[in-house]
Order: sequence, then C-alpha cells, then structure tokens
Amino acid sequence: MRTGIATVCLSGTLEEKMRAAAKAGFDGIEIFEADLVASPLSPEDVRALAADLGLGLDLYQPFRDLDSVPEELYRANLRRAEAKFRLMGRLGIDTILVCSNVATASIDDDALRAEQLRGLAELAAEHGVRVAYEALAWGTYVNDYEHAWRIVADADHPSLGTCLDTFHILSRGWDTEPIERIPAEKIFFVQVADAPKLSMDVLSWSRHYRVFPGEGQFDLPTFLGHVARTGYNGPVSLEVFNDTFRQADVERTAVDAMRSLIWLEERTAQAARTDQAAGSGKLAMPLRTLPEVAPPAGVNFAEVKSADGGPVTAELARLLAQLGFEARGEHRTKPVSLWTLGDARIVLNRQQARGVAPAISALGFDVAKAVTAVARAVQLKAVPVPRLSQAGEEVLQAVQAPDGTEVFLCEDTAWMDEFGEHAPSAASPQPGTRARIDHINLAQPWQHFDEAVLFYSSVLALTPQPSQDVSSPTGLVRSQVMQTAAAGEGGRGAGSGGRAVRLALNLAPWIQADSVRGTMQDSFQEHIAIEVEDLVAHARACRRRGLPFLTIPENYYEDLDARFGLEPEFLATLRELNLLYDRDADGEFIHFYTATVGSVFFEVVQRIGGYDGFGAPNAPIRHAVQHARRQGR
Repeated sequence: MRTGIATVCLSGTLEEKMRAAAKAGFDGIEIFEADLVASPLSPEDVRALAADLGLGLDLYQPFRDLDSVPEELYRANLRRAEAKFRLMGRLGIDTILVCSNVATASIDDDALRAEQLRGLAELAAEHGVRVAYEALAWGTYVNDYEHAWRIVADADHPSLGTCLDTFHILSRGWDTEPIERIPAEKIFFVQVADAPKLSMDVLSWSRHYRVFPGEGQFDLPTFLGHVARTGYNGPVSLEVFNDTFRQADVERTAVDAMRSLIWLEERTAQAARTDQAAGSGKLAMPLRTLPEVAPPAGVNFAEVKSADGGPVTAELARLLAQLGFEARGEHRTKPVSLWTLGDARIVLNRQQARGVAPAISALGFDVAKAVTAVARAVQLKAVPVPRLSQAGEEVLQAVQAPDGTEVFLCEDTAWMDEFGEHAPSAASPQPGTRARIDHINLAQPWQHFDEAVLFYSSVLALTPQPSQDVSSPTGLVRSQVMQTAAAGEGGRGAGSGGRAVRLALNLAPWIQADSVRGTMQDSFQEHIAIEVEDLVAHARACRRRGLPFLTIPENYYEDLDARFGLEPEFLATLRELNLLYDRDADGEFIHFYTATVGSVFFEVVQRIGGYDGFGAPNAPIRHAVQHARRQGR
C-alpha cells in the first residue's frame, strides 16, 4: 500500500514536515496550500527537497468553491485554477483536490456542476493535471460521495475523477459498500482519518477532532476493504485536522501517523481474509501484514522506580508489606527488589533513580512468543528498550510506550530466579493467597494521549473502550480503558471479571511533558489495583498491619445507602474499613485505596459475579479525598 500524509497533519514549517514524513517512512505527501504559501522555499526548491528525501508529491490541495456558481464567477474560478495548475507544474504534482462548494454555491443543478467540472478538467488536461472531486460533509449541495461520483460520471472526462475521504463519508453515516461500484481508474485519491463519535456540527468536528486511524471509532478497515476491491492501488493518505497534533513534536507525530497506517493496512488485510472466506471478492491492493500475536494473557509484573534509600523508598516498602506483599529479595546484580502477593508481582527499581519520587516505570505482560511480539512492535515503530543482562540472567524483550513506560513482553516468570528468596516473615500472608494485578492506571501527557491509545491497541492488541470524563476538584479527567476480551468473548480471561488485562489511560490537563516522559505534578497520580478473593478479610488484615487507608467521607456512605439500600451490617462494615462499593446488573464491586507515595498509590478490589467495571461512580470521591490530603486537610 502506498502511504501518504497531508502536511496539514503536522506541526512546523513545510521543510520540517517533509523531513519528518520521510524519516517516518511515508512514500509521499499532500502539499496543503497554506504550508506552501507561508514557506520561503520556491516550488522548485520543494520539488528538489522531495526528490532528495525520496518523497513523492502526490496531491495539491485544496481548491475550493468552483462549482454551482454563475458564469461570471465560474470564469474567475477558472483563472484561479489555471494559476494553480502552472504552480503544480513547477512542483511536479499532477493531481489537485477540488472540494464541493460550501461558500459561493447558489445554483442547485447537477447538470451545471457536471458541465463546470468538465470545463475545469479540460483546462487541467492542457497542463497535465488531474482533478479529484471530493464531497465535503458540509457541502452546500454536494455532501455525499455517491452524489459526487454521479456528477463526475456525467461530466465524463479522463482528467476528472473522485476523491474518497473517510471523514466526509463516515461522519455522515454513508454506506461504504457502493464504493465497490466506482471504477478504480476514476478514484484519483483516497484520504483517511479517524475520529471519536461526537454529537456536534460536522465542520467543527472535522476541523478539530480528527485523529489517526486506530485512535477513534470509525470502521476504517471496512472502508479500505471496499476501496481495495475496486482495484484502486494509489496513495492512501492521512488528512487529519487536530489541534493537539499541530502543537506536538513533528517527528514524533509523523511516527504515530505512520504507525496508524501500518495498523490500518494490517486490519484491512485481516478483514479481507475473513471476507474472502465468506465469499467476498479478492483485494486488488497489495497489503502488508505483521507477525501475528495473541493479546496478552495477563499482567506479569508492575515496576515502580524510586530513589535508592531514604524515607520515601522505605515508606513505599512499608506500604507494600502492610498490603500483604512479601519481600522476595534483592536482584543478584542490580539494586532491584521483588515483592509478591499471590500472583501479583511488584518490582522496586532503584537503578538510575537519584531524586526520583516513586512512579510506575515498567509493565510486564504475559505473551506466548516474546520475540515475535517485539518484532511486531518494532515494525509498528515502537522503540526497543535495551536491558543489560549478565551471564545466567533472562533476556527480557521490551519496547517503550509513548509516555516512556517500558513495556516488557514475557513468556514466563523465570526472571524471578534472579532474586533471592527468604522464609516468610510473621507479617506475610498465609501460603496459598490468591491475588493478581487486576488493572493499572497510567497518567498520559496531553499531547500523547491518542498516540498511547494506538500504541496499546496495535502493539498489544488491547481493545479501546469508549472514553469517560471523571470529575475532580481540579477539572475533568478523561479516562480511556484498554483491555483484552472477556472470557466468552473470544479471549482468554483471568480473575472473576474475566479480563486478562485492564489498562486505564488517564488524561489530565495539568500533566506537563518532557522529552522522555510526562512529568506529573503533585495533583495527579497513577495506581496499581490488586484483586483478592475476600476484600473485607484482606482489609482487616491490612489494618492490623497499620496500612494507611484513604479516608472516605461520611456523606458517601449516606448516599450509598440511599442508592442501593444495603444491609445495615454490610454498610457498617464498609464505613468502618473505608471501603467503597458499586453494583450493576451483572455483579458487585468492593474496593479501597491506600495513601499515595510519590505519585503511586494502590487499590485492592474484589469482583463479585460478572461485574466488569472499575467502580466509576466512586472515582470522583477518590479524587476529592486525594486532593484534600494534598492540601493538608
């Protein structure tokens, strides 16, 4: 598949955008007119730079408001177009994007539109240019791709074709199956963009909230499958208007963009195999695939980095012991310790951590084939993480997530043999304790949130759920859950909830970012949640060990009683132990939180029945209590 990206997707100057696109591996670019107009480079300079970078110049855009106008304005539009055709000749671009009229359209007549587009195509042919006509979703008279195609067919000129844009098609809910009835030679260009499903006017939605494929909720593989079955084999190019992307680092955004097209290409190929097995037509477009890996079967470990020695590190170790974790010993060669509670494993890493307050630094996931999983991740533009290993130590495979978290892909727990093991202490839980890491919440820098969603869905095959906004005293926190399929949904599950992996990505407006990882201010934390079989008994044991619980206000329990009508004895137990509760049609959820050390705190949960959530109604309570503690109240 030939890949492309519009310069409007990226921050920086035209030259910076071109260099970033080439470095990320794109085959070609679309020149957005405003980028060229503002550039000190001449058209000849741009053409030469593209040749040096190995970039094709695939499209010049946009040309607006040509059709549906009176004759005098149409003649002025042709003069304007001819100037652009001469410019394109200097650039070496042979295709121009012409949008359906949204501003000056005053005549609703398809015959006139076909006549005017044919006149434009005749002029374009004299300059060796092709015209790709696109129906804008907010076009005055033409806002449907099938309508645009009928006009192109009526105009019947070899230099006139259509452009298919996923946003303009899918934002309006148009059926994409009729694409297969458009002749491949009349599809001059294909643009793709994803988007979250929002209830707002289409123009504002388009101009500010498009994202790269895999970061939104559009069914792009089905769209591209229809295109590929026509025989189209031209560029598949990203056209994404997004305020965040146009402020973020240009090279990083370009890599994220390229990852999204690799993801889309693979998903389309997968869907095509399924469709072919069901009797659908074969794709004419060659589509590359990646090494196939199953979603992770569980969380192997979570790592917290903290400065070596000092009261904060001691406080963190004490907190783990109070939670019931057992210190399994120090690593043979590194300042790293291991703590376990059942199948929940926490690694405390003190390497290169001078001055670092405790923070989640790495996650390990159980996979069937670690080398294959890392090979797939690297092909998706993930950066490998080197790990120094001495003789007799496990060679662990890892890549870096967008926020700097190291993601380890583990086939087993043989690495635990590198830690010493002592006899259980008196404070250790009884043998046979059943516990596991239920979920992990990670804070994300605002400019890399969408990138993180695509990273975890493409590299780890986690499925994004609809995002939610959670209120806190300092503003709204956007939360995006990434998870494996539940048992019975085609995935391998674990725990009472049936999910092998649950990962919540939280976006808060007060997170700042440096070149490596989001640097979190005190007003936001991350946490690790441990699932146990009997939360009330576990909470009582934790209290006996002196665990500092997050104190829940009395108002919460009065509201809880009003909402659920709980048994008085059970409600009294919740109140006594500072436990929180939620219930839905499938089951119940009980949980509690610890105090925060550095930017990390812990949650302990029990899932009863088929409850599959996170106690979302209780999240604002937790935020409010944590905020009060930070304020010294």
